[in-house]
Amino acid sequence: MREVVDGVFELRLGYVNVHVVVTDDGLVLVDTGLPGRSPIIERGLRKIGRSLGEVTAILVTHRHPDHIGSLADLRERTGARVVAHAAEAPWITGHVPAAEPVGRLAKLMSRAIGTVTPTKIDQLITSDGAEPVPGFTALHTPGHTRGHVSYLLERSGGVLFAGDAAGSLRGRVSGPPHPVTVDPARAGESLARLADLEFDHAVFGHGKAISGLAVEAFRKAVAG
Repeated sequence: MREVVDGVFELRLGYVNVHVVVTDDGLVLVDTGLPGRSPIIERGLRKIGRSLGEVTAILVTHRHPDHIGSLADLRERTGARVVAHAAEAPWITGHVPAAEPVGRLAKLMSRAIGTVTPTKIDQLITSDGAEPVPGFTALHTPGHTRGHVSYLLERSGGVLFAGDAAGSLRGRVSGPPHPVTVDPARAGESLARLADLEFDHAVFGHGKAISGLAVEAFRKAVAG
């Protein structure tokens, strides 16, 4: 568990990150990692003197299993309010079953990831600029998935939770990988939109956080 900026922690769960935000009303989780990762998240919280019982909200960036894998278990264990975009809801709630993997590699990856248990969503994001938790603004950033959401936290000059709308590698920002992005053109538009904002820090579903006028890294990525 690493503190990125005051009260914002990054927990690396293999190749994917989960983020914890300390607020006046409890803890907010942004995504939950792969299935079966709740015990790791619980241990991470204990390292910073916190507990699962303090989690009051879980903000979902998108429906991919490496981001919602432990959502159902954490919702049940914490009683936290789950927030996600309406376009992602059918997959999260199980009304649309996950597609069967095609090909040997896809099947191997599916077995490695494990099964995602459906769960309820307590608050649907249907409009851009919604405030699902005080201090957080939801930004609809489609492309990687139709209902992908990034979140901007009003703290320390602005903290962007990019999810998979962007990734980072050695301080450089790029858009999401094309093979797992439903609409690369819209993903590019979403990246450009994030680059038009103002924020000093950015954290990602994949890759290390960037601090210190982080938006400039997004602008460089858009400029090519």
